[in-house]
Amino acid sequence: MGAGHSHGHGHGHGPAAGTATAAHRGRLLTALGITLLVLVTEVVGSAVTGSLALLADAGHMATDAAGIAMALLAVHIAARPPSDRRTFGFARAEILAAVINAVLLFGVGAFIFYEGVRRLVVPQHFHGGATIVFGLIGLVANSVSLLVLMRGQAESLNVRGAFLEVMADAFGSLAVVLAAVVFLTTGWRQADAVASLLIGLLIVPRTWRLLREALDVLLEAAPKDVDMSEVRSHIEGLPGVVGLHDLHAWTITSGLPVLSAHVVVSQDVLESVGYEKMLHDLQGCLGTHFDVEHCTFQLEPVGHAEHEARLCH
Repeated sequence: MGAGHSHGHGHGHGPAAGTATAAHRGRLLTALGITLLVLVTEVVGSAVTGSLALLADAGHMATDAAGIAMALLAVHIAARPPSDRRTFGFARAEILAAVINAVLLFGVGAFIFYEGVRRLVVPQHFHGGATIVFGLIGLVANSVSLLVLMRGQAESLNVRGAFLEVMADAFGSLAVVLAAVVFLTTGWRQADAVASLLIGLLIVPRTWRLLREALDVLLEAAPKDVDMSEVRSHIEGLPGVVGLHDLHAWTITSGLPVLSAHVVVSQDVLESVGYEKMLHDLQGCLGTHFDVEHCTFQLEPVGHAEHEARLCH
C-alpha cells in the first residue's frame, strides 16, 4: 500500500479452476464418442445410399468432432499453471479453439451450399429406404448428445458451440429422413439437395453467433451479462466514493470475467473506515450484483489522478 493510494483484488480462483469448459470435460468426451460413431455410420450410409444429405451431415459431424477435440485439448492446455510471462496461464486457449471451430464450420457450410446447388441442377439418385435408417440412427444419437451437453452449454463457449453443432446435426438428421420420405412418396430426387441446403442454413447463423462471442472475448469487450453503466452506478453509490475512472471489464475465458478500476475516495472516509474496509465493500458490491469475483481496485484520494497526469507529462 502506497502513501497516496491502495491496490486490492478479489479472491477469485486461478484460470485453470475458473475455466468453465474444464468442469464439463466428461460431457465433452461422451459427446465426442457419440459424434465419431455417427460420423462413421453416416459416411458408410452415404456411400451405400448415394445421399448428399447424409454426406453433408457426416461432414458437419467431422467438424463437430474436430471442434470438441480442440476444446478438450484447450482444457488440457489451460490447466497449465500461470507463469511470469503468461500470468493467466493458457486459459484463453479454449477461446482460440472456439474461433478455429467456427472457421471450420463456415468451410463445411460453403461446401454443402455448393454441392446442394449443383445437385438441384443435376439431380442424383439415392436409396430412400436405407437413407431413412441411417438418418434415424443419427437423429437418436444426436438427441442423446444434446441431453449430455445441455447442462454445460450455458456456462462455456466451447460446450455451447458443441451443443449448437449437435443441435444442427439433429435437425440435419431429421431433414435427411424427411427428404428420403419425400423421395419415396413422390420420386422427387431434388429433395436430398434441398435437405442439404437446409442443413447449411442451420450451420451458418449458429456459427456466426459462436464466432462473434469468441471474438468479443479476444477483443476484450465487456462481458455481455455485465452492464458497465450499472457497475459504474453501483460503485459511485458506495459511501465515500466521489469519482471513478479507468473502469475496465473483460473476459479471460468462459466463466472468468475480470474487472479493474481506479476509485476516488474522500480523504475523511479513507481515514475513518480505512483502505481494507473500502476494498471489502467494493469487492462485495461487484461479487453480489454482477458475479465478477476477480476484481482489482486502486483507491485514490481526491486529486491523485491530476497528480499522476502531471507526472506523465
